[in-house]
Amino acid sequence: MGLLTPDPGLLFWMIIVFGVVFFILAKYGFPVIIRMVEDRKAYIDQSLKAAREANEKLASVKQEGERILAQANEEQVRILNEAAATRDRIINEAKERARLEGDRLMEEMKKQIETEKESAIRDIRRQVAVLSVGIAEKVMRSKLADEKEQMELIDRMLDEMIETSKK
Repeated sequence: MGLLTPDPGLLFWMIIVFGVVFFILAKYGFPVIIRMVEDRKAYIDQSLKAAREANEKLASVKQEGERILAQANEEQVRILNEAAATRDRIINEAKERARLEGDRLMEEMKKQIETEKESAIRDIRRQVAVLSVGIAEKVMRSKLADEKEQMELIDRMLDEMIETSKK
């Protein structure tokens, strides 16, 4: 036989083992993984909701700033020209502070969302790896549980090696 043509017996056992591993993953692994992904999605959605609320708060701060500006315009009618210059300076400083604070809050929220997203991805990858190793360990432990099965497996493999070397 050539190196690229698989032995039918080997192909048969590979298909059987693949089916068993797939069944175990489908029954025990995938639901856990899907639940963890959904939990992370809910957490990220909650974070996005918090970001939207922060945007709404920023809009209310902007409305408050606009209200203060309207009051300042009313004051402008009553105040002398020198007070108008002072008022304009104060309004501009308040706008700049509000803008800077809004920018800072938005940056913090973006960083927090990105950090949480990366943390979720790392956690999911780690949990998938741990789950896969655990499943593989349980399958191998159950396959070779006692000495008799180990000896039968060794004898079977030796017989197959002898048969393939005769061909």
